[in-house]
Amino acid sequence: MVSAVFHSPLEPTPAPSQDAMKNAAISAQPASAASQKHLKTAAAPTPRAARDWAALSRSFWQNVLPPLCGLGLLVGLWALVSASTKQSIPGPYETWLQALEVFSNPFYSNGPNDQGVGWNVLASLQRVAIGFGLAAVVGIPAGFVIGRFAFLSRMFNPLISLLRPVSPLAWLPIGLLVFKGANPAAIWTIFICSIWPMIINTAVGVQRVPQDYMNVARVLNLSEWKIATKILFPAVLPYMLTGVRLAVGTAWLVIVAAEMLTGGVGIGFWVWDEWNNLNVKNIIIAIFVIGIVGLVLEFALIKLATAFTFEEVKS
Repeated sequence: MVSAVFHSPLEPTPAPSQDAMKNAAISAQPASAASQKHLKTAAAPTPRAARDWAALSRSFWQNVLPPLCGLGLLVGLWALVSASTKQSIPGPYETWLQALEVFSNPFYSNGPNDQGVGWNVLASLQRVAIGFGLAAVVGIPAGFVIGRFAFLSRMFNPLISLLRPVSPLAWLPIGLLVFKGANPAAIWTIFICSIWPMIINTAVGVQRVPQDYMNVARVLNLSEWKIATKILFPAVLPYMLTGVRLAVGTAWLVIVAAEMLTGGVGIGFWVWDEWNNLNVKNIIIAIFVIGIVGLVLEFALIKLATAFTFEEVKS
């Protein structure tokens, strides 16, 4: 027999409980305002253009604005000094007009004593390159040897301490006497003033190599050449490059003064020649040219030092 249970339509249906009605109402009502706001925020992230603009603005305030403020301060003080001296020192605007004329044809040549600023800068750079190169060839190996052997260090330290403080221009008459010419005398002056930073920094770098490295070299019975190339050179490289940077800055500083005394083609001679002609505008232009060229040399050597220096030294 099949039995079934039927409910009579007249029988009342049990009413739902109060808790069930409350749960149903909660599940049926829309999401709260906080939830909708959270979803809206997640669905609409910050635009990339806004982030890029914020980064660009921050970079401008940190990297671009301070140099511009410093340059503006320099120009303002320059204009103030020019006004206070009744234009005996030309102002920024007059010097700018003269600079446009000078750099419109920087490589003209009307004889050995009348050449454009470009030829004068190239002649000075050539002298610096020769004198600086000779100083590097002599000074860096000498620094390695002096730093490596204690006897040589004690032997040469008094000589270096005696000769290093001597003004570079004091060596110029010696160069004129020995080489009988202005150009080799200027190169000699650059050489003698550039060699000391290379010797000192290289020797200090060799002396600061950890003793553990040298003990390992003795255990492995390495030759002196292997010690120099595999242990000393990588460890001394940061010190050596610092000496090179100091030396090239000193060389560019000295060549200007040496060329004022020796004459010929060069940025230093150009400055002195313009002073004899009472052309103060060109003297100011030459000052900026000397500074810019020195800045470029310094920047190039910093990039070289960064490229050939280990990560832990770069930081």
